[in-house]
Amino acid sequence: MKQFILMMVLILSFSAVAEVKVGIVNIQKVITSIKAGKNVMKTLEKSFKSKQKQLKKEEADIKKLQQSIQKQASLLSKTALAKKDTEMRTKIQALQQQTMKFQKEIQKQEAELKKPILDKLKPIIDEVSKEMKVALTFEKSASPVVYAESEVDITDAVIKAYDKKH
Repeated sequence: MKQFILMMVLILSFSAVAEVKVGIVNIQKVITSIKAGKNVMKTLEKSFKSKQKQLKKEEADIKKLQQSIQKQASLLSKTALAKKDTEMRTKIQALQQQTMKFQKEIQKQEAELKKPILDKLKPIIDEVSKEMKVALTFEKSASPVVYAESEVDITDAVIKAYDKKH
């Protein structure tokens, strides 16, 4: 809330002096459009597919166990049935934990792979913003500007500048 008020005061003070252009950049689009970003996405996709394959195998094992329990339910004693049920629940819980672990690993890997790109991207966004005479630049998904009298999307210019420089 404090940031919003500060931005509004800043914008209003600028508007009294001159027209304020607000820049918008879609960093996700930039990353998926540049060569380095495409390589990151391919690496993440490979990692995701290998982990997904492992999870699907474990899921299939659980389904087989579940079907086996259903077929043998009338033949097994209550203790044996309870033991099989506990075994299945344990496997389901392990699968859920493995899924969460994989999600965290992929998020960590994504952050590590994107960090060098983001570090190179910041000065380019600054440069493009200055060239286009933009007073403020916002990342489209992080803090979308609902309304700006003079809004400029600098995403494509940033992509071109990044590709040219790197």
